[in-house]
Amino acid sequence: MNIVLLGPPGAGKGTQAIRISAHFDIPHISTGDIFRRAVAQKTALGLKAKEFMDRGDLVPDEVVIGIVKQRLEEPDCSTGFLLDGFPRTVPQAEALVDALTVGGRALDKVLNIEVDRDELIRRLTGRRTCRGCGKVFHLIFDPPKSSTTCDICGGALWQREDDSEETVINRLKVYEAQTAPLVDFYRAQGLLVAVDGRQPVEVVFSRIDEILHA
Repeated sequence: MNIVLLGPPGAGKGTQAIRISAHFDIPHISTGDIFRRAVAQKTALGLKAKEFMDRGDLVPDEVVIGIVKQRLEEPDCSTGFLLDGFPRTVPQAEALVDALTVGGRALDKVLNIEVDRDELIRRLTGRRTCRGCGKVFHLIFDPPKSSTTCDICGGALWQREDDSEETVINRLKVYEAQTAPLVDFYRAQGLLVAVDGRQPVEVVFSRIDEILHA
């Protein structure tokens, strides 16, 4: 089972990725994880990626693609994989097709977890952190007794800058700009399946399981 998982920040993609990986016994390949691994192992591509990351620059497609290709060639990917965070662009998607074709493989499904923007903003701006003990709450999923006070130590709760509505809206705009062409690319190939991410976690996974067993 070779799967690509798409979804905006706040859609619950990470939660579903863990479940899919365990249920189908395939590795969950996150670009962040394999970048850190390549850098730690000091591979040639890992060191190249580190040069860009240290400067705060985007890692070029050819380096990203090279690192992902190396990961997909490892033994645990021989019976399948779940890609999360890659591809991000159409050129990356085309390079993935080429890499899989060379190995006699192909994607089975591309799952696109969809949640409307208002709900994403509600989810992503709900986090509150205690200034005293650092405990993290969520106003929807793990609410404190008081929206301003920590249940643990009584410290003041605050919203981090990267959880502000302005920052969240900007993140979603970037994602939409990057991903819209990718959605069209996979839809044209007949691989894309939309999943309603507004439902409870168990319901979303049940739908994904149904899609992947179809």
